[in-house]
Amino acid sequence: MSENLMSINIQIADRHYRVRVKPDDEQAVRKTISIINDKIIAFKNSFPGKDMQDYISMVLLWYATESNTKTVSLADEKDILEKLNQIEKLLMGV
Repeated sequence: MSENLMSINIQIADRHYRVRVKPDDEQAVRKTISIINDKIIAFKNSFPGKDMQDYISMVLLWYATESNTKTVSLADEKDILEKLNQIEKLLMGV
């Protein structure tokens, strides 16, 4: 399982971690970490006085909601494409 994995150092909030990722996934992981840290800062500005665990929980909830919304959107997109294909077949038959 550890074949072709590379170690990278990441930081989430005030914690540093060393994780192993596939080289092809490094950029995506770093981008995700950047988004997470940006959201932590945004929540800190919107809700001052909370502790770091609260901010991380807020980001986790935001990220899970975003992921769920995108999954639903992809399902809707599949339905739309299927209906467009049906319309195209009907038009080709005319």
